Amino acid sequence: MSSKMCWFFSFFVCLMLSVSLSTSSKFDELFQPSWAFDHFLHDGDLLKLKLDNSSGAGFVSKSKYMFGRVSIQLKLVEGDSAGTVTAFYMSSEGPNHNEFDFEFLGNTTGEPYSVQTNVYVNGIGNREQRLNLWFDPTKDFHSYSIFWNQRQVVFLVDETPIRVHTNMEHRGIPYPKDQPMGVYSSIWNADDWATQGGRVKTDWSHAPFIATYKSFEINACECPISVAAMDNTKRCSSNEDKKYW
Repeated sequence: MSSKMCWFFSFFVCLMLSVSLSTSSKFDELFQPSWAFDHFLHDGDLLKLKLDNSSGAGFVSKSKYMFGRVSIQLKLVEGDSAGTVTAFYMSSEGPNHNEFDFEFLGNTTGEPYSVQTNVYVNGIGNREQRLNLWFDPTKDFHSYSIFWNQRQVVFLVDETPIRVHTNMEHRGIPYPKDQPMGVYSSIWNADDWATQGGRVKTDWSHAPFIATYKSFEINACECPISVAAMDNTKRCSSNEDKKYW
């Protein structure tokens, strides 16, 4: 087997292991609202975030993590969603933060839904990539995941990798590996850029815009606030018990 084939085999074994060890949790076990509490709607096991012309809404994980896998199942805004953005992302804090973004860009009815991914390292982004989803994400729930370890950051849609950001430190390129990150999601109005470069504005007659969530999963190395970043990095690196990190 070639070294390249071995790498891909090892990569997918890691993903399969992380999937097998993940368990779905209720929203309030892992997350809490971060703004616009009155724009949260609970329907059994479903969580809905509402955007109207007064506010969007967002939530954040109760803990921060370094390496592992986070996932949600999401059904995006139906109908004319132009101008809206629904985001699922991980981020550390401060001006030199690291961040991994899923941003789902609203569209006028009948157009494909685009997902934009981005990676920030030490406060610097400008790594946007866009992809038209190969299904209608407003008709049913689909899984969106971020897998992160010291070698790579992988964005997955329904377990299909759509982007891999590889550690290239040997070429002098910084890699996000030393800052614990929270897990976030939000919906907001971004009609200055989200749809056709901002040419199509949000039509508030279609409000409220609703994004619906279920099956929250975090299978990652939790980082206590009291532990120094260097110690967290060492503790969360691969070991005999957690090779997939």
